[in-house]
Amino acid sequence: MTPSENTNGTGDGDERRGPVIRDNRRIDPETGEVRDPETEGDDTEEIPEVAEEEVVEADLEDDAPEVPDTPESVVTDAINADERVVELTNDLKRVQAEYANYRKRVDRDRVTVREMATAQVVSELLPILDDIGRAREHDELNGGFRAVGEALEATVTKLGLERYAEQGDEFDPNLHEALTLVPVPGISTQNVIEVFQPGYRIGERVLRPARVVVGDPVEDGGEASAESSGTDADSGEDDK
Repeated sequence: MTPSENTNGTGDGDERRGPVIRDNRRIDPETGEVRDPETEGDDTEEIPEVAEEEVVEADLEDDAPEVPDTPESVVTDAINADERVVELTNDLKRVQAEYANYRKRVDRDRVTVREMATAQVVSELLPILDDIGRAREHDELNGGFRAVGEALEATVTKLGLERYAEQGDEFDPNLHEALTLVPVPGISTQNVIEVFQPGYRIGERVLRPARVVVGDPVEDGGEASAESSGTDADSGEDDK
């Protein structure tokens, strides 16, 4: 077999050829006439062979999805949407903080209103508590009166009423009402030396200040001078 007879196109120097298709139909499909058998073999059509690499590339190009270009308006809308989400998130956080502050304020106001109502009621009972205290001091709190008095004191204590002012306490003008001021040597600050009437408070609210006698610190020399001045004054009056 010569290289020219090699239909596979594998001979040296020959170009690669594709498959050959021969039209052996007796009737020409275009003219409708009967073909001549002698020229029957002339109607051949050679299909060029396509390289395998080109076929693979063509298939890949056909299978690759088309990625449309993103319009600028879509990108702008996406950016605006993100900004809107951030804005709404900040608004939600602000509303939560305001609500938390509102609840704290309401709770604080509720406590204040309760203390005011309790203070108003308990203030009307202070004279009765004073009578019970004086009866106890004179040993007159006996029998049924004692039971009633102690029950009343226990009740107001549960409501938050606190009695204060004892001898030796440091004088506080916000808590005590000074009836008189007595010079006392040997002390460094003003102290309560006598309680005429105890004070009452609920929490930080003072219902009635304590009425007390206050001792005022003085130096020994000052006291001696005051005594000698008083003696001299008395002597002068006697001489007259």
